Amino acid sequence: MRVVNGVFAFHALLVVAAWAQRDFSKVEIKTTHVAGSVYMLEGSGGNIGVSVGTDGILIVDDQFAPLSEKIRDALRKLGGDKPKFILNTHWHGDHVGGNEAFGRDGTIIAHDNVRMRLAAKQELFGETVGPLGKVGLPVITFDDTLTVHFNDEEIRMVHFPHGHTDGDSVIFFTKSNVVHMGDHMFAGMFPFVDLDHGGSVEGMARNVAKVIEMASPDAKFIPGHGPLSTLADVKKFHQMLIETTKLVRDKMAAGKTLDQIKTEGIPQEWKSWGEGFTKNDRWLETIHKSLQNK
Repeated sequence: MRVVNGVFAFHALLVVAAWAQRDFSKVEIKTTHVAGSVYMLEGSGGNIGVSVGTDGILIVDDQFAPLSEKIRDALRKLGGDKPKFILNTHWHGDHVGGNEAFGRDGTIIAHDNVRMRLAAKQELFGETVGPLGKVGLPVITFDDTLTVHFNDEEIRMVHFPHGHTDGDSVIFFTKSNVVHMGDHMFAGMFPFVDLDHGGSVEGMARNVAKVIEMASPDAKFIPGHGPLSTLADVKKFHQMLIETTKLVRDKMAAGKTLDQIKTEGIPQEWKSWGEGFTKNDRWLETIHKSLQNK
């Protein structure tokens, strides 16, 4: 087994193995109307945003490749199974696994770094990932912001650097008043921060703070993982990032080791957040390593 990030490797490999062995035939795609012309699809992997209207279908992310036909079935009920545009919030497989299926009929758009990573082999969780075939690569890329004028609204992709990865976009459906956070938000859960590919816990906190400033009070938020959320939920997620990072930073400044920090554990207020993808100890490890990388 190749070891990456020391203590992270074994747990991460177990996660990859679980994904590889999952029976996707049992996954059901749930469709929820969010607001305006925007819907959310939940299945396995990152939540999908969908714009539906007279111009056709646009999707944000596309989960795992084995789910592509189930996603098509869900889209067909909304008006069409061949999206004209596929927006990638970042490069991880649970968000772009369907690129090769949907990229045959639609145009994939993403940040420059997403195409760069998808076009070459990457090491993730100690395993080699990719590259994707040409049909699965973003055709249009951008550096800072990009706007798609579709279904009578401006759909804005905004790059937020060094948060979850180095290529994250948050998607603003400006007329529907919906924000797709990508993996800059795991609703009610500690997030996965990909430190090996440009991610940063402090960077994620800064980025989420900027989104809070940009969003209207009554906006609806599609998190990368977890249920449909409100601005209050996003603020709670940001509070968690700030408080848990300060906790680890202060203990490091006091000379405590990672093992000591893990033994002392997570404050009671946030313990339940470790019941998701990222467990309590691993979240403390992530913060510790991220602060060391500064």
